Amino acid sequence: MSDLNFSDTEETEPMAQSEDTVNENTDLDEADLDLAEVEAEHELDGFQIEEVPSEAEVVAADAAAAEDDPYRKFRQELREQDGKWFVIHSYAGYERRVKQNIEVRRAALAGGDQVFQVEVPMEETIEIKNGQRKLVSKVRIPGYVLVRMEMTEDTWSLVRHTPAVTGFVGNSQHPTPLRPNEAFEMLKPLFTPEETEEVKSAKAAISSGGKAKGRTIPVKIDFSVGESIMIKDGSFAGLPGTISEINPASGKITVLVSLFERETPVELSFDQVGPLN
Repeated sequence: MSDLNFSDTEETEPMAQSEDTVNENTDLDEADLDLAEVEAEHELDGFQIEEVPSEAEVVAADAAAAEDDPYRKFRQELREQDGKWFVIHSYAGYERRVKQNIEVRRAALAGGDQVFQVEVPMEETIEIKNGQRKLVSKVRIPGYVLVRMEMTEDTWSLVRHTPAVTGFVGNSQHPTPLRPNEAFEMLKPLFTPEETEEVKSAKAAISSGGKAKGRTIPVKIDFSVGESIMIKDGSFAGLPGTISEINPASGKITVLVSLFERETPVELSFDQVGPLN
């Protein structure tokens, strides 16, 4: 094999740089610099930086909110009470009986001195039945009773083995107490709020002959839209009709009555109508 000879190999000349090739290291001209400066000035246009309130402002806001809270005293009492609030299951309709039984048992059984309070939250509603309005006190959460106690073997046994009690809510053997805000929400109906300035002004308006908005009580009605009824009072007494609209807030219902072979809407109060017999 003959020896290879590279002496005749042509040398490759370096490729000439095109005049159009961009040199990234070339300095920007003054026009480009001016444009970049203008863009930088307007880069944050439309953005707003929210100012963070100081610690003193936060404390002042919390204090103002506390002053406006009509349940401030009640919340404080809940925090300072002995024991914790637990929830127990009971047979529906036996809530008040369970409360009485626990109160009797704690006076006679071991651990009774650590069962501090038993409550069945109630609420008032207005029921309208057969045209009659009645203010009824009902159990707010049927099937549940609240107990404030120190959880020990004696107190657990005292409460758990009370007649009509089916167990503690959650882990029956190791119950978990309510959080402060949970206890507050469930017990709130038992407390009469402090009078705020708004309430005092409302009472002053009443005493001076003005009108003030009172506490709203929910209304329970035993009528339903589409139900056939009999009008028992007023200009249309004795005529049957069909309920087309119910307005609990105003205590009115709209009834479609057949007059001259046409259905005519008539607004009546709840006590002006009764069931169609």
